[in-house]
Amino acid sequence: MFVPDGANILHADLDAFYASVEQRDDPRLRGRPVIVGGGVVLACSYEAKRRGVRTAMGGRQARALCPEAIVVPPRMKAYAEASKAVFAIFRDTTPMVEGLSIDEAFLDVAGLYRLEGAPLGIARRLRERVRAEAGLAITVGVARTKFLAKVASGVAKPDGLLVVPPDGELTFLHALPVQRLWGVGVVTAAKLHAHHVTTVGQVARLGEATLVSMLGEGQGRHLHALAHNRDPRPVVTGVRRRSIGAQRALGRGPHPRPFQEAVLAELTDRVTRRMRAANRAGRTVVLRLRFADFTRVTRSRTLPRPTAHTQTILDAVLALHAAAVSEIANRGLTLVGLAVTNLDGDGSAQLELPFDVTSGDELDTALDRVRDRFGSAALTRASLLGRRQGPTVPLLPD
Repeated sequence: MFVPDGANILHADLDAFYASVEQRDDPRLRGRPVIVGGGVVLACSYEAKRRGVRTAMGGRQARALCPEAIVVPPRMKAYAEASKAVFAIFRDTTPMVEGLSIDEAFLDVAGLYRLEGAPLGIARRLRERVRAEAGLAITVGVARTKFLAKVASGVAKPDGLLVVPPDGELTFLHALPVQRLWGVGVVTAAKLHAHHVTTVGQVARLGEATLVSMLGEGQGRHLHALAHNRDPRPVVTGVRRRSIGAQRALGRGPHPRPFQEAVLAELTDRVTRRMRAANRAGRTVVLRLRFADFTRVTRSRTLPRPTAHTQTILDAVLALHAAAVSEIANRGLTLVGLAVTNLDGDGSAQLELPFDVTSGDELDTALDRVRDRFGSAALTRASLLGRRQGPTVPLLPD
């Protein structure tokens, strides 16, 4: 359906989600700097952000920047329930909802013009409903493309609303710093800055060939397209998750190798339990590491056949970790993540050799039942006993 202004895509993003849920549920925290997580900052309120606190920052550094901050432990169940309530509002607004993570989504409202009016009005009512029904602030960006809608919401934060009309797209986009482009992190920004390129407009004027020579073919072409707001991707609904994962922040080390391996075993337990609960099996095991300098690496191994068997996946994880031990020793380790991808849709999985289900699949099932009944902490690996365990959080869905 034709919509007059053409800016039909909304990017809705809850503000400082974890910290906002804590402030909503505890009136004593409202208006005060809040940090979620202890050893490493999982999230922080805008009051803390204004003092320089950032997600993934070490807890000691965060408290030095903001000594008056209130540190609270994460409550993943509360965040999941809040997310569910907000997504219900999204889906009541339009059936065209594409979730990006627990706290953000794209909404396509092109088909609602005759019933609900222009996207600006829809976005205003959406924000009002989220505040009234979920008790949370949400920022919405509205634009013709998914990329620009997400950029608009980032510029409008916190608790804002920004519409980028089609005839003002490039004027708005080209004035922004290069860090607003998807895929431009610290390393890429430094490369661009070395060539005196600091704005999106300067990226657009470089030309694709120049960007490819500076950044490589894939990233050069990608940034050239975004700098001209070329993003043909539609809002996609009903896509099954392509990976299941979890990660754990470790804080500044040192972290002995046995402890790292114990954490990986814990993550594997959590991931494979979720896979079995979803009746999914996967082939590719992905290990993600973040070092003390905040750089990241990803390593993967593809198995011969799909599986949700804990020990099989753990063996692959530990092999990937062993190959990175020297790099970890040299650079320090602050976060580990595990994901299983290439998921089968029917949950079919071939038994691992030897065919002893009592020691394999039935053991996994028995452990799942105990944790379902008595909680995730009812069973833990002996290697983790007596250790202070930091929060383990799900990886964001792809």
